[in-house]
Amino acid sequence: MYFNTIGGGYDYWLLGVFAVMILGMIAQARVSGAFKKFSQLPAASGLRAEEVAQRLLDDAGSRVQINSVQGSLTDHYNPKTQTVGLSTAVYGQSSVAALAVAAHEIGHVMQHEEGYAPIKLRNAVLPVARFGSFAGPLIVIAGAFMQAFGLAMIGVYVYAGVLLFQLVTLPVELNASTRAMEMLSAGGYISREETAGVRRVLNAAAMTYVVAVLSALVTLLRFLSIANRSRRN
Repeated sequence: MYFNTIGGGYDYWLLGVFAVMILGMIAQARVSGAFKKFSQLPAASGLRAEEVAQRLLDDAGSRVQINSVQGSLTDHYNPKTQTVGLSTAVYGQSSVAALAVAAHEIGHVMQHEEGYAPIKLRNAVLPVARFGSFAGPLIVIAGAFMQAFGLAMIGVYVYAGVLLFQLVTLPVELNASTRAMEMLSAGGYISREETAGVRRVLNAAAMTYVVAVLSALVTLLRFLSIANRSRRN
C-alpha cells in the first residue's frame, strides 16, 4: 500500500501528526499535573526519596551511588557511571511523587543488575536509533530529490531503528514502574492509601512513552510516503 503525499494521503498524514501532537501535550500535562499534585502529599513513612532509594539498593546488595542533579524530572540511571541521578524536585523530598520517581529509577538499576533481556535489547538498539534519527531523514530526502526509490527506502529502513528503540523502551519503562510499586509496597515505604498516588504518577509517565512510539510510527510512515512518491516519479 502506498501513501500519497498529496490529496487524501497528505491529509491523513497531517491528521496523524496533529493527533500525536495533541496526545503529547495531554501526556505532558498529565505528568506535570500528577507530579505536582502528589508532590504536595507527604508520604506517611516520612522518609526522603534518596533515603528510600538507598535502602532499596542496600536490600539488593547494589553499590550504585545516588546523586542530586539539577532540573525537574531529570531523574535517570547511568549504568556506565553506576549512579542514579535524582532531580532537585525529588532528591531531599519525602512526597509520594518523589518516592515514586526514585523507586522507578531503582527499578532500572535492578533491570541492569539482573540482566533483564528487554533492557539489553534496548541498549543494543540505542546506537542504531541514534544513527537512524540523524541519517534516516537525510537519506530519504536525498533519495526523493534524486528520484532514487532504492536510496529513499534505505533511509526508511535506517529510521526504522528509531521506532524499534521506542517499541523496546516501552516495556522497559513499564517494568521499572511495576518494580517500583512492588518495592515500595513490600518495604512498607507507602501506605495502602498512597498506592493510588504512586500509580497515578507512574502511569502518567508511561503515557509519554506510548506517545513516543506513535510519534516514531507517524514519522516512519511519512518517510515511506516520500519514498513511494520517488518511485512513481
